[in-house]
Order: sequence, then structure tokens, then C-alpha cells
Amino acid sequence: MTRRVAAVDCGTNSLRLLLADVDPGRTGLTDVVRRMEIVRLGQGVDQTGRLAPEALARTMTVLRDYADVIARSGAQAVRMAATSATRDADNAAEFVRLVKEVLGVAPEVLTGDEEAVLSFTGATAELAAGPDPGPFLVADIGGGSTEFVLGPAGGRPTHAISVNVGCVRMTERHLHGDPPADQEVAAAVADIDAALDTVAAAVPARDARTLIGLAGSVTTVAAIAMGLPAYDAARIHHARVAAADVHAVTRRLLTQTRAERAAIGVMHPGRADVIGGGALVLDRLMQRFGFAGVLVSEHDILDGMAWSLAGDASG
Repeated sequence: MTRRVAAVDCGTNSLRLLLADVDPGRTGLTDVVRRMEIVRLGQGVDQTGRLAPEALARTMTVLRDYADVIARSGAQAVRMAATSATRDADNAAEFVRLVKEVLGVAPEVLTGDEEAVLSFTGATAELAAGPDPGPFLVADIGGGSTEFVLGPAGGRPTHAISVNVGCVRMTERHLHGDPPADQEVAAAVADIDAALDTVAAAVPARDARTLIGLAGSVTTVAAIAMGLPAYDAARIHHARVAAADVHAVTRRLLTQTRAERAAIGVMHPGRADVIGGGALVLDRLMQRFGFAGVLVSEHDILDGMAWSLAGDASG
């Protein structure tokens, strides 16, 4: 039986909404509304340990809009997840209180492992019967953290880890120049490579036969590599991008000014200042684990939450 559900994902950089009709019996998920706004909730968290007042205000403005959409949609279940920025913030309780006032449900401040499982489910649910061989390594590159999840096609993850490298965190820590200086890029590379050492110790990444890349940094790099004149989610979803193309796009982004990056047709205006850091995470992980290419997915933690709600509703 089809259920209409609403999933909201609040990350370090973006606030996203998925309204979907889900039929667990047919393993079918149909988008009704899919939206993304850059709110930069994690602004300065790496330095201050707190969510900034202006970041909270931006986030609640967009969340009120989403709440109106959900209320009008007839959704039978709602779930909101909050990820890296709120895990790290001393004033996370204030964020939880505000969300409950606006949305009517409290956000779940997910652990890295919980986030990883939902991302894996969302990214792989439709691939089990497809041509891409498992096991899959899902890499979800967010603003503050990146989740690495290994598992079989159509199954549950066998290994997962979250590390604190992401597009916003790398930019705020290291990539200050416009464009970044060589030594700034080198510092970011060292930071990312140290995190990948931790990943390698916890996840047998080289066992994966297919790398799946998620989130805005990955989809934007793919769109640039594909030469798209404007962002086109339908063309980007399940596109394959070679490692050499990822590397070339990353080097290009890191040598451009912010204005030059913002002028790229596929670039969301809220991503232009941090895309170099996100691309660098993707480039380094592909080199480290020997992937010749990445399968890009527009389906991620939002879809995983939608599937979880369909199961709850039908139970």
C-alpha cells in the first residue's frame, strides 16, 4: 500500500526536503517534492563548537517553508534527521527546541553509523537488480563529515564509518585564499588523507566493486565533468564519472576564484565557496582506494528515511 511520507535532512551546509509516495511491496519510491536550500547551519562550528544565531535563523526560515509544504501535502509520517553540525554543537538543545516548534516533531541527531545506514539504503535500494556489481562502497560527502559504508547489493551494510572531513569543514580549516594557495591545498590533502587512514583501518574499501558517490559536492563535480550547461538531476543520477575526470575538475576548481566557480552554469550559488573542498575529498578517496570511476546518485539519506517511514507506517 502506498504511503505519502516526508523526510527532512539538515546537514552542515544544506537543508533538504523529500515528499514521496512509497510502496514497500513494489520497492517503489515516487518523488512528489524534492527541494534543497543552502542554509550553512554549520557555519563556524568547527572553530566555536556552537551553532551561530544567524545560521539558526536561516535554517528556521527555510524549515517554516518546508513545514507548510508538508502540512498541505497530506503526509502520513514525518521524519527529520540532523547530522554533523548538530552532533558537534554545544547548543544542539536549542536547535532541537526550535525545530520541534516549527515542524512539530523533534529532529533525530543521528550518529555517524545511523546516518551511514540510511544513506546506504537510499543509494542502493534501486540497484539490487541492476547491472552494477556489489559490494558497493557508498561515500556521502557532506559539509562537516563524510560517511563511508560498505555492503552488498540489496542488503544491509557490513562496515561503516563517519570521519570529520567535508566541504565546509575543509574550507573553513584550510582553503582560505581566493583561489587557495598551494600550501592551503596541501594542508587540506594531509587532513583528508589522515581521515582516509582511519577509514582504511575500519572499512575494507578495496573489497567494493562499485563506488557510489552522494551529495552536492559529488553531483556538482559530475555535472561539471559532463559539461552540462545547467544542473540536471535526471541526467546526473546514475551517471558514471572517471577518476581522471574527477581529478581534472578538482584541480580546476581549486585554481579558480570564487567568482569563477560561481559563474559555472551548474553551480548552486551557495556551493561556490566550498565546492573545492568537497571535490578534493572525492578525488583523494578515489585515488586512495583505487577506484577507476564513481557511480553518482541523487538518492541518499532522504530516500533512506522515506523507506524507513514507509516501513513504520505499514507496520
